[in-house]
Amino acid sequence: MCNVENFVYLCKMNSILILCDIFPPSFGPRMGYLCKYLKINGWNPVVITEYIDDKSFQFLKKDIEVTYVQYYKKTGWARKIEWGRGVLSDLFFDCKSKIFYKEALKQIKKHDFKLILCSSYRIFPLPAAEKLARRTGLPLVADLRDIIEQYTGDEFISHKIPRLLGFEKLIINYFKFKNLRKRNDILRFAKAVTTVSPWHVSVLKQYNPNVSLIYNGFDPEIFYPLDIKTHKFHITYTGRLISTKMRNPDLLFKALERLSLEKIICSRQFGVRWFVDRKSELMIKNEIMKYPVIKDFMSYYGYVSAIEIPEILNSSSILLILTNKADEKGPKGVMTTKFFEYLAVGKPILCVRGDEGCLEEVINKTNSGLSAHNADEVYEFIKHYFENWKSNKPFINLSNREEIRKFSREEQAKQFMEIFKQLTDNE
Repeated sequence: MCNVENFVYLCKMNSILILCDIFPPSFGPRMGYLCKYLKINGWNPVVITEYIDDKSFQFLKKDIEVTYVQYYKKTGWARKIEWGRGVLSDLFFDCKSKIFYKEALKQIKKHDFKLILCSSYRIFPLPAAEKLARRTGLPLVADLRDIIEQYTGDEFISHKIPRLLGFEKLIINYFKFKNLRKRNDILRFAKAVTTVSPWHVSVLKQYNPNVSLIYNGFDPEIFYPLDIKTHKFHITYTGRLISTKMRNPDLLFKALERLSLEKIICSRQFGVRWFVDRKSELMIKNEIMKYPVIKDFMSYYGYVSAIEIPEILNSSSILLILTNKADEKGPKGVMTTKFFEYLAVGKPILCVRGDEGCLEEVINKTNSGLSAHNADEVYEFIKHYFENWKSNKPFINLSNREEIRKFSREEQAKQFMEIFKQLTDNE
């Protein structure tokens, strides 16, 4: 398409400015997949995001206009000092949001935007989006993927605060107070709010009655069932642990210990694959020290690119979700992207410890696996599917495809577009 034709085509499209903390090629599936389907359906997404040195979602960046703002440019110890200085300056002066705002103004001059969408973990870059919406009069949609209230402790801090003679606790408490107050003010201003679980909806409706539930999900073009024969029974986990208070593997390890001691499983036929970062690997190994008999069942692979995940899931016998009970001290409303990708490939899902909340409800509704409350349940679940596997009966659940299809990224993009259409039709 020549430049003139391309210009005319884009003018006919509805342009939307998206400010987000993370976007492909780094790990940003929610906004990455949304942009893919917005483009297909006649919207022109223009993205401003932070630069992060990660290529795991390279395939989702195609044909999207993206501005990457790079805050941290140094390496080694200099990078840590630069990051610490950046955290403090952002904490007290909102420096990152101010830079985002300036970049967004450049795009405002180039495009006729219909609205602003801001997707955030915690709060950044919501302040920049609010300031821009006030200046332009464009409606603001705030999409919150994670909120501070869902965590058990200070896991919402993406990097550990160094010890500062006890002042680190004061900094964390001030950070939490400041961010919640600012976030809630912005939510009251936003025309619409979207979030990822029924629990999140209930929390955020305190600040804005117009909150819509749009789950995380899976791309149906990439994630679908395949019957892959394997020489070994694999339980597979992909992602991070964050903390054992948030994601506790203890019931799994107890069940595996019993299965091993009873000679039901052996490392030649049975294994647990961990596709995790180095920090999570160390946490797992530390927990396994309590169960030395299962050490040889574990294999660690590090992170892999997103394009490799479908084959890994389809070559698994059981797919593992780690969480904890969603009570006063536990994680709340956490429904990660990997859960929906697990659903899509139809392999049995083992959730330990079951949250007795939103996640467990969907597992039961889709009949996709077990949300376990004790080690005996985990033992019976694994034993059942391992014996099926030995009898050459690999399991793929195709009975609830209509229910599962509701969680596709394509369907979720339609939900977003319906909100956008309502807001722009009212303007």
